Amino acid sequence: MNCPMHNFTGNKMIVFDMDSTLIDAETIDELARAAGVVSKVEEITKKAMYGDFDFEQALIERVRLLKGLPLETALDAVNQIDLMPGAADLILYVKSRGYKTAMISGGFTISADTIGKALGIDFIVSNELLVEDGCLTGKVVGPITQSDSKAKVFEELTRLNGVRPEQCVVVGDGANDACVFERAGFAIAFNPKPILREYADVVITKKDLRAVIPVLESLSYQCCNQAQHVDIEQ
Repeated sequence: MNCPMHNFTGNKMIVFDMDSTLIDAETIDELARAAGVVSKVEEITKKAMYGDFDFEQALIERVRLLKGLPLETALDAVNQIDLMPGAADLILYVKSRGYKTAMISGGFTISADTIGKALGIDFIVSNELLVEDGCLTGKVVGPITQSDSKAKVFEELTRLNGVRPEQCVVVGDGANDACVFERAGFAIAFNPKPILREYADVVITKKDLRAVIPVLESLSYQCCNQAQHVDIEQ
């Protein structure tokens, strides 16, 4: 976190990761399952999310394995992904409290756009899988292709919306969320990979996003730099 003495009132934003945070799956793994390469992709994903593999190269290698997957099959796969329990309730809550909402995902538009619109997320940022002749080409383009990409997008979103980073809450689970955790006013690690715990103000290990609500309620009454690292378990 990065927070001077400040209450979470007035103009504020909450930023979410998508995979294994707002949705109960990793999009790339579901696409890999549809393409018959799930074991290869999961191995790379695990190394990347635990910080043992270069983010950009891991993304390129995983997407390359999807080459030739029909777009229709890919869409069918991502449309079967469930929301994380409590996701809709949490978004309704934060909107009722005046938060602007953003989703910054290293995942892909074929799932992020649908999920973001379904939840009513204000700002959706993700990567795009290239398609040619109705099939995935095995290439990806977009703003979240490097390990620090989420931080750059976060800073741009706060600037465009007139929100200071310290007035932002971030919720995520993976190593590539750490760069945003360092910049936001309050960081919530949701069922996180071990490497992310050290950057978090609160760690939630209950698989229900409604567990975030009482944490946010507490921010209305205390300054974020008074918060202590707390684990909220099932």
